[in-house]
Parts: sequence; C-alpha cells; structure tokens
Amino acid sequence: MLIQPSAYRIPASHDYLETILDERVSPARILVVDDEPSLVDLVRSYLEAEGYVVFDAYDGPSALEVAAREQPDVVVLDIMMPGLDGFEVCRRLRHFSNAYVLMLTSKSEEVDKLIGLSVGADDYLTKPFSPRELVARVKAMVRRTEMAGSAATGRLSPDIPPAVVFGDLIIDAARHEVRKHDELVHLTPREFDLLVTLSAHPGLVFTRNQLLNRIWGDEVYDERLVDVHMAGLRKKLEDDTAMPKYIETVRGVGFRFGSRSNSSRPTTLPASPSPQNEPNEQDKT
Repeated sequence: MLIQPSAYRIPASHDYLETILDERVSPARILVVDDEPSLVDLVRSYLEAEGYVVFDAYDGPSALEVAAREQPDVVVLDIMMPGLDGFEVCRRLRHFSNAYVLMLTSKSEEVDKLIGLSVGADDYLTKPFSPRELVARVKAMVRRTEMAGSAATGRLSPDIPPAVVFGDLIIDAARHEVRKHDELVHLTPREFDLLVTLSAHPGLVFTRNQLLNRIWGDEVYDERLVDVHMAGLRKKLEDDTAMPKYIETVRGVGFRFGSRSNSSRPTTLPASPSPQNEPNEQDKT
C-alpha cells in the first residue's frame, strides 16, 4: 500500500532565508576527463567562456585524484580511458562525491548508456557531439546545484522546498539529504532531483516527459533516463519494489509520489517569526 501524503513539512530556517542571496556566487567547478587532449582543450575553451572553473584529467586514476582534491560540481567523463574506464571511475566517485556526472559515450555502444546510468552517471552525451550541446547539458546541471544552495555557506534558494516528512522518510532539499529510519540514504544527484520533484506534489502524476523537462532541461532526451534513475531510486527507498510504498507507477502515464486516495495537503509547521515575516492567524493554529 502506498503511503498516504499526510506528511508535515519542516519549515526552512529563517537563518537560511536571511543570508545574503545577492552576494556573488562562486563559479561552478567542472572536471573534464578524456584521454584525447584536443577534445579536453576544446571543451575547456567552451566552458571557460561561460565563466566556469575547469579542471582536467586524462585517465581514470588522475580523474579520481582531481575530483577528491577539487570537489567539482559537474564531471564530464569519457568511458574509454587508460588506467580505469569511465564506469569504474563513476562508481568510485560516488563513494565521496555528489557531483553531477555527464558521461560521454560512443554512438555504436547503446549498452554503454544504460551501464553508465546504472553506476551513477546522471546523463550521457553521444560522440561526436556539438560543444554547444555539451555546454547546455552542463548548464542544466549547474542550475540544479545552484537551486540546492550550499550547506557549507548556509545559503538557501527561495525555490527550495522545506524539509518534508513522509512516515519514516525525511527529504531535506536544503541539506541535500534523505533519511529513512533516521539513516542516511545515499542517492545520486538525479535520483535526489526526481524524489524532490515528485514529493513536492504528493499524489500528482508526472509524465516522463515532464520529469525530463523539469530535471534534465527542455532539450529532447531519451525517456529511458527517467526509468533507469527511477529504478535506482526505488531500490534505495522501497522495502519491496513490487509493492512500492512511496513511488507509484501509473501505467501508460508516468509516476506519482504517495497515494492518489488521499488528496489532503501536507500541513506546515509554524516557523519562528522573523522581523520580515510575522506569523498570521493560520500559522498559529
């Protein structure tokens, strides 16, 4: 039985909301990994033109070293490399980094796309590709990191929903954390984005195309991206994926979070008043 969306929301701290949101944000950090120096140089030039800080690596072991040292926001990762291939790099990267991973695949190797997504990649781009398309994909990923804010600096985007509790599941978008039975659930960035999007509208059905547009951007993508990430998300959340408690598949349509049988809206806990936001009568009840 799906959990009822009678959740309550933990309001975001006013300390977060009162931080200086118009202060200049540090440029996003991008790691480009490929064993072709000419390709790395080309991608670097396009990304630096957008104002990003770019790091590079030319093999798997070096990629992991640079990622651990520089903590990039996005990793552009080729599959076929010396030392360690892109699949193994991505798998190891997930042990210490929540960076978005854009995997570069060969047009003839369709299976590479599914393998890459299964080991933690968030998106893929087929070679040969347009540098402008790569930049567009990276921009979409960077926007997601900016929306999530930075726990280290205490910033929170006004677009970030407050933490939500659904039974034994806590979804905290501001801290980019999910906990089940008080234990941290390790999600990839795309899995987390899917969960936050669905849980923000319990009971509402999202089509695959709607999820693609909201999370990956408005370019045309393969809908299997949604299915692969959704399968990974359910494995980590559901006790029994055959009888999902949180995320329901609506056959022929898409997915929804929670039960369709309960349309009540989650109640909001009163927040501590701030000088700019005194509680109204509804907040006091």
